[in-house]
Amino acid sequence: MIDDIKKRALHRTKIIEGQLRGIEKMIENEDYCVDIITLSLAVQKSLGSLNKLLVENHLRTHVSDMYDAGGEQRDAAVAELLRIFELSNNRG
Repeated sequence: MIDDIKKRALHRTKIIEGQLRGIEKMIENEDYCVDIITLSLAVQKSLGSLNKLLVENHLRTHVSDMYDAGGEQRDAAVAELLRIFELSNNRG
């Protein structure tokens, strides 16, 4: 994993972890539903940011190497990217 992306991804996971703990406390305290939903939506946005970092790393490392290898490796890289695209579209 590229060092800078790894550092940013780990930072993002810590933010997400804190947000999830916040949601848990809000539910336990029976906070206002809209406030809980607002934080839940923030978590989803944070997960999107994390996914973007992970895709960037994958493109800059594995996909680049697979493309350079050509042939079946190149085809496998395309298949992986299409699978990620499909998962992304199916989940929202």
